[in-house]
Amino acid sequence: MNARAAVSRPPGRGAKGLPSSEDKPGVAEWQLRLYVAGQTPKSTAAFDNLKRVCEEHLAGRYTIEVVDLLVNPRLAAGDQILAVPTLVRKFPEPIRKIIGDLSNEERVLVGLDVQPLR
Repeated sequence: MNARAAVSRPPGRGAKGLPSSEDKPGVAEWQLRLYVAGQTPKSTAAFDNLKRVCEEHLAGRYTIEVVDLLVNPRLAAGDQILAVPTLVRKFPEPIRKIIGDLSNEERVLVGLDVQPLR
């Protein structure tokens, strides 16, 4: 599949948490949603770490939607978000969640089911 990667930037980087228009031509194989609370160091680190992991392991096959719960806190209920930052893998199913700044690459890859547990 030759889907293009669409990345929404975290708050403060010019995005409002909505998917990029590059997302429209086709459905990406990996649909990820990152919940943050403003532009905190942890939120920024989580986005940067996620983007790096996706570019290395899912290049061209993913979308990232950033949801700032300070802007719209009601969106947390849909995915039952209790802590931030939280990454939710919406697709492929089943839905998976990872809490934290995503700095442990192996944990992120295993959590997203990109690579098996060693």
